[in-house]
Amino acid sequence: MSRRPSEPNTPQQIDQAKVALGHSSRRSRVPVPEWMRNYRQTWLKGDTVAGLTTAAVVIPKALAYATIAGLPVQVGLYTVMVPMLIYAVLGSSRPLSVSTTTTLAILAGSALNQISASGDLADLMTGSATLALLVGVFLALAGLLRMGFVANFISEPVLVGFKAGIGIVIVLDQVPKLIGIHIDKGNFLHNLLVTLQGIPDASLPTVAVGALMVLILITMKRFTPAIPAPLAAVAIGIVGVSLLGLNHHGVSVVGHVPTGLPALTLPKWGLVAQLWPSAAGIALMSFTETIAAGRAFSSSDEPSPQANRELIATGIANIGGAFLGAMAAGGGTTQTAVNRQAGAHTQLAGLITAVLALGACLLLAPYIGLMPNATLAAVVIVYSVGLIDPSEFREILKVRRTEFIWALVATLGVMMLGTLQGILVAIIVSLLALAHQVSDPPVYVMVRKPGTNVFRPESDANPLDEHFSDLLLLHLEGRLFFANAERVGQKMRTLVDQARPRVVALDFSGVFDLEYTALKMLTEGERRLRDQGVTLLLVGMNPTVLAMMMHSPLAELSRTRMLFNLEQAVASYQK
Repeated sequence: MSRRPSEPNTPQQIDQAKVALGHSSRRSRVPVPEWMRNYRQTWLKGDTVAGLTTAAVVIPKALAYATIAGLPVQVGLYTVMVPMLIYAVLGSSRPLSVSTTTTLAILAGSALNQISASGDLADLMTGSATLALLVGVFLALAGLLRMGFVANFISEPVLVGFKAGIGIVIVLDQVPKLIGIHIDKGNFLHNLLVTLQGIPDASLPTVAVGALMVLILITMKRFTPAIPAPLAAVAIGIVGVSLLGLNHHGVSVVGHVPTGLPALTLPKWGLVAQLWPSAAGIALMSFTETIAAGRAFSSSDEPSPQANRELIATGIANIGGAFLGAMAAGGGTTQTAVNRQAGAHTQLAGLITAVLALGACLLLAPYIGLMPNATLAAVVIVYSVGLIDPSEFREILKVRRTEFIWALVATLGVMMLGTLQGILVAIIVSLLALAHQVSDPPVYVMVRKPGTNVFRPESDANPLDEHFSDLLLLHLEGRLFFANAERVGQKMRTLVDQARPRVVALDFSGVFDLEYTALKMLTEGERRLRDQGVTLLLVGMNPTVLAMMMHSPLAELSRTRMLFNLEQAVASYQK
């Protein structure tokens, strides 16, 4: 009797079967996003709650960001609705929430001021459409040219510092709303100072509402995790304004939100020459924030964000939004944090948020307008505090102090300079530290463990290791090129002068590439050793390094001086 093939039972096996089925029939079907093909029913509740919760946070913030850019408040709704919907279908990051951010809004407002200082609404809408289109074109083109490798320069310690800095900035930004004061915003230190100075002028009713909301969020999050605390807080805030008239007692609310669908907005090609430099900067900011937020909140059990795909997805999202009244968009750190913490598993959460933005345009605007700003501030603060995790800094410090410094630089950079400038400073520091490391690679003196054929670096911890009279074994590591050739040569000369051997064996087993400058250094070093009566052995070269050697004067060395490993080098010397 033949055995029936086993059927998939576990969720992982079911996912693998779905993926295999999707690959086998991809040619005969309309392309479907990976998260849709492999969707689990158990994810639905988390995605739904996250989509609703994120909408409660991102929609009011988008309304405010539109005003920062000098645009009508409904533009914020369009920016949540259109780019987020497009990204949910095309993007690779499951928790990423795409609309606009404070920095993008500020940059967009600065660019639009160049074309309409008078604030004419028609000019602003046309300029915003042109700007968003250019941003989308820059992003999509960068993705097609596969420039997403730039994201690889953001290390994990930099991400830890980035999240902590963003968390601190977000909390400080929301405190004035939580206590009912208005401040003229500036840099971080300015905002901190004026917030502290404004505490005596705080609105007691607003403070009471804010404190109540924070208490509700923290208590429900701990004792009733099955109930979406942010949604409960938002509902209580709206009901409080409706029944108690809190807005008549000094508690500010979001305010009037116009209803209606977005109209078709056409870019003005005559503005391209004027706006493209600003668009390039906004595109860089959009990608930096998008990939940083996507990677920062990516879970270990889901696919990592693909940088080039993120460029194309956010590019098309901006292009699509440009024609439907949206402003320049990108991944938002705050809303992504809320989305992930509220339980988002896939991009369905983003689709639900986009649908709610559509509903807000048509039906929910009056209710959103009743939301207390203190409620919104409380939700943002409670969910942003989690970005500041001292334990991650301690773990980094245990491993390497240099990378701990990178994390601190990223944190301070974001706080003092802003998101883009801070992350760029951290990346530059990382690259400088990396450049220092590759410019000063180690050169080890190798010895043999007694009674074995194991060779290891000389160490005071192993005093019984075997040394060889008149034979010096040197181990090189990394890529030898123009930036470190002179330094490596100097280290080898020092060790040779100290040991005064008759034979020097260079172990290249740890060298994966050899550049012309380093090759010239080795050739000149061999000549100096020969003049001193010292024989040079070349050991453990991979095919790439060997090919470089064979195109140099070192090719004249006999095959007996080119060996496979240090054991052969010792045997050759002992003969």
